[in-house]
Amino acid sequence: MTTLTIALLQMTPCGTDQSANLAKGEAFCRRAAAMSADIALFPEMWNIGYASYDPAEPRARERWQAQAIYPHSNFVAHFGDLAKELNMAIALTYLERWEGAPRNSVSLIDRHGAIVLTYAKVHTCDFDEPENACTPGDDFYVCTLDTAQGEVKIGAMICFDREFPESARILMLKGAEIILTPNACTLEDSRIGQFRARAFENMVGVAMANYAAPQENGHSVAFDALAFDEAGEAWDPLIIEAGQSERIYLAKFDLDRIRDWRQREVWGNAFRKPHRYRPLTSLDVEPPFIRKNARR
Repeated sequence: MTTLTIALLQMTPCGTDQSANLAKGEAFCRRAAAMSADIALFPEMWNIGYASYDPAEPRARERWQAQAIYPHSNFVAHFGDLAKELNMAIALTYLERWEGAPRNSVSLIDRHGAIVLTYAKVHTCDFDEPENACTPGDDFYVCTLDTAQGEVKIGAMICFDREFPESARILMLKGAEIILTPNACTLEDSRIGQFRARAFENMVGVAMANYAAPQENGHSVAFDALAFDEAGEAWDPLIIEAGQSERIYLAKFDLDRIRDWRQREVWGNAFRKPHRYRPLTSLDVEPPFIRKNARR
């Protein structure tokens, strides 16, 4: 059995203190490595703890945007060095400096310290602060990650992305076997059920790290790609669901079993009929779904 272990870093941030968040993130990564994790996954926008701002306060938006950092910043480079030291991949989240307005991003750093994927959230929460002050991403990405367990195809989506089936679908079509999902919102039955469906319909493993209480409600969660066992009996795909407290939760994925499942079962891309899906790419929006603040 080839087991890929993902550490869900369910934490509370130190406000917008980036130095303190760096130190706390490092401490959790070191604990994850000591627990034999292959990948450490942060919650969304860790460098500033997914802090918002008061839109009524003068220049609050500009001050918030000014906290953005580059992928080559000292903050990100520190975790690159740490990944190499620990021989463990790190999926690090941050507000990424970008022309015009920053992006809500995650960089996957491999165990050799190199960034192998940087993804910016496509489905930004344009209906609210702070994400209406962000530039949405423009694509979904999959990379081949070298781990101690061998190579694995990894994709990424962020929080609100998982509420749109197209996000995970595109990642599956691009070859993802595991999808990493940083998060920063309340996770209840409906959202967790959506996430479970993303795994089932695409035959991928999914792992999500959320903020602990009191910022959010924890419940970081991971689901297997499998829905049935080898005998055709229903299989509970839940790997781990956290409580609300601050802690590291380990999600273990049997890659051999996932790959066998993807070779022989009927979901994913096996029986799709994309020539019938033309409305999915239309930019037209009809009532009752018209929203003035939606960006296409």
